[in-house]
Amino acid sequence: MLLDRVGPGGDLSVIRAWGWDRFAAAVRRELASSGTRWYSTIVRAVYDAATDPAHTAVGVTAQRGGALERIAYAVADLATRREQITEVETRMLGVLDQLDLTELAASIPGVSAVGAAAILAESGDPARFSSARALVKHAGLCPRDNASGTYQGRTSISGRGRPELRLAAWRAVFSALQHNPVLTARYQHLTSRADNRLTDTQARVAVAASLLRQLHGVIVTRTAWDPAIAAGLDRREDGAAIAA
Repeated sequence: MLLDRVGPGGDLSVIRAWGWDRFAAAVRRELASSGTRWYSTIVRAVYDAATDPAHTAVGVTAQRGGALERIAYAVADLATRREQITEVETRMLGVLDQLDLTELAASIPGVSAVGAAAILAESGDPARFSSARALVKHAGLCPRDNASGTYQGRTSISGRGRPELRLAAWRAVFSALQHNPVLTARYQHLTSRADNRLTDTQARVAVAASLLRQLHGVIVTRTAWDPAIAAGLDRREDGAAIAA
């Protein structure tokens, strides 16, 4: 590892001898092995701090021990948070099993049982809504017309309702677009049509509304996801497609 080459004593002469190009290449290899993204600004700042005599004499070397201690605390906190998330997700799935909804929710391509549980935790029983559109409205994903007199602005979402439900649906979209053929086709249509073409973000918002309609249909009817039925939901409530 890169830190092993620097040495436990914090001898930064190794980095100074390498120069920027070799240091950057070494960092890239380390990041690639850990799956961490490269941020050139941060890497460059670390290199400058490690090679600037004004810093290496007192700052970087002297504070290395304290910095590593803080990193250890941060890593420990991260591990604790991950354990807590795992525990919560396990409990969420347990409730979904008790309601006999796990297989139904997971039948929607691209939607995990945990993702569906997160949405249902914020929406409550979908059957309490008179229609799928009512659930979309509850999430604040229904269209809001921006018009006054002769002025016609761009349609946007209402933003009312439950922001947590809106966020849960938004997060589920990313995986759904990779695996759900109906939602993928919906997104491609919205971002490529000749009239009222939507941006990436606007289309994802519309897809989030479509996803809620699909989930509502599956849960309320107790019927596993079917692409024809899912596509029909969007055709019947096409107005939600402009919720961007």
